Amino acid sequence: MAEVQGYFDPRFESVRALFAEQQSDEQARGAALCVTVGGDTVLDLWQGVMDKENQQVWEQDTLVNVFSCTKPLGAVAILQQVQAGTLELDAPVARVWPEFAVAGKDQITLRQILSHRSGLSAVSIPLPPEALFNWPAMTHALEQQTPWWQPDSAHGYAPVTYAWLLGEPLARASGESPGAYINQHICQAAGMDFFVGVPDSDLERIASVSRLRNQFGDEYARALFMSMGQPESLTAKAFGNPTSMMTSTNRTEWQQAEIFSANGTGNARSLARFWQLMAHGGSLDGVSLLDSQLVNGMQREHSAGMDKTLLAPTRFGLGCMLEQDYEGGGYGMGPQAWGHPGAGGSLGFCDPERQVGFGYVTNTMGPYVLMDPRALALSRELARCLQQLD
Repeated sequence: MAEVQGYFDPRFESVRALFAEQQSDEQARGAALCVTVGGDTVLDLWQGVMDKENQQVWEQDTLVNVFSCTKPLGAVAILQQVQAGTLELDAPVARVWPEFAVAGKDQITLRQILSHRSGLSAVSIPLPPEALFNWPAMTHALEQQTPWWQPDSAHGYAPVTYAWLLGEPLARASGESPGAYINQHICQAAGMDFFVGVPDSDLERIASVSRLRNQFGDEYARALFMSMGQPESLTAKAFGNPTSMMTSTNRTEWQQAEIFSANGTGNARSLARFWQLMAHGGSLDGVSLLDSQLVNGMQREHSAGMDKTLLAPTRFGLGCMLEQDYEGGGYGMGPQAWGHPGAGGSLGFCDPERQVGFGYVTNTMGPYVLMDPRALALSRELARCLQQLD
């Protein structure tokens, strides 16, 4: 495999070396890592291949599906509308989406949805595969859905429904489709090479995603996959209804949809840029995504304990995951870190105390529920380097 490409600050050479070592694994295909500290980029690395035939080299501008790393961008989009006064965090969602106010959902708020407390982690009635790409079909299904538990009494991660639960209010408040809104007001505004709905001209830059073989994850991953084998379980419905959620990753239809819970497409550099801004309270060097008070609200604990969907202990702020309280569940940077992992290994987060923005992406998916060991090892080595510099 080709040598690691890109830039690194010599003070972080051990992180570059670890990244290279990870990419020497026989199953590794492509990956990228970018880290900012303060206003500076200290690591911007990439290596490997982007196609399943191992013929096409991973380039500086290669894109890849980062799955749930997209969720915080959707949260910022909603909070921008809160900042503008067109939405309210603690008002019933039904004020802007009247059709939602049935089946026990008339008092559900945006805050509850953002913190995974709405009870709407999945649609219970089986949906046809094509429904995933039919915005009205998915919103109608959620309008008719009864909460799986009493809203705000517990929490359960909404891996995919999050996109419509927040996207429909966003569209009604802003007058723009959710993907178009995020692309303009977050990605373009911040200078990110990132899309929720990739234009035709950029499709050829997208890496093909595959899974690691003979990898079974930790105890939480095994429990999750066992539950996913029970068709009527909340977990199975959350990840597999419609069934196309599990089979569409490399399809153009998925890449061009506007499902900001799971189908954001970008690179490590863009994730690091987003989290660089979050590490600085939402604004840096004349670019402002969000008021610092709302950014502070994002990182305040709203949910903690056993997650009804993931079947693991989780802690959430608003649209983001906080540092978890068990080995392998956190960001490797200490209790102040916050961000979001993506299925299979991608990770974006910040450490406000050290002003770190971190982005890692891969097209070789691992089986872990929260943090992938590859990203976590890189984060821990980064923390060690930073500690030496203090």
